[in-house]
Amino acid sequence: MLPLMVVQELSMAHSQLQMIEATVSIKASAEQVYDVICNKTHQIPKIFPEKALSVEILKGAWGTEGSVLFWNYLHEGKVCVAKEVIEGIDKKNNKIAFKVIEGDILGYYKSFKFVMQVIPKENRSMVHSVVEYEKLKDDIPDPHSLLQSTVDLTKKINAYLTQGCN
Repeated sequence: MLPLMVVQELSMAHSQLQMIEATVSIKASAEQVYDVICNKTHQIPKIFPEKALSVEILKGAWGTEGSVLFWNYLHEGKVCVAKEVIEGIDKKNNKIAFKVIEGDILGYYKSFKFVMQVIPKENRSMVHSVVEYEKLKDDIPDPHSLLQSTVDLTKKINAYLTQGCN
């Protein structure tokens, strides 16, 4: 069964803040997927080496609100960097938010935030990814390729967890 992907674009009233989102249905448990995204983020380059080249913690600890992560990643064939702060963690609802505070993305967007939530369903999980952003200029494209990277990461984490590679 192919993963379900729904993409929506929304403009928030009275603001330049925009949002795109996708939902993917996977076999891995919500708890396992959330654990990788939140607490075992350092494993992502091993799971998704095609895009996530490296990640290190600059401040704090893995899975801790306020911690700062530094990423080297491949985007549209170019090596890029991003410094992110873990802005919010909701363990009860398997939800985490990362806000980009430095890096290549901020050359195009005034603000940029990833929010991921893993929702348990019958024998499956739904991973809902949201990208919230504010463009620096109107002619900047919406970050669909970055959202697609989160969808691809979700699929890679699913394969990693369901094929016993962990």
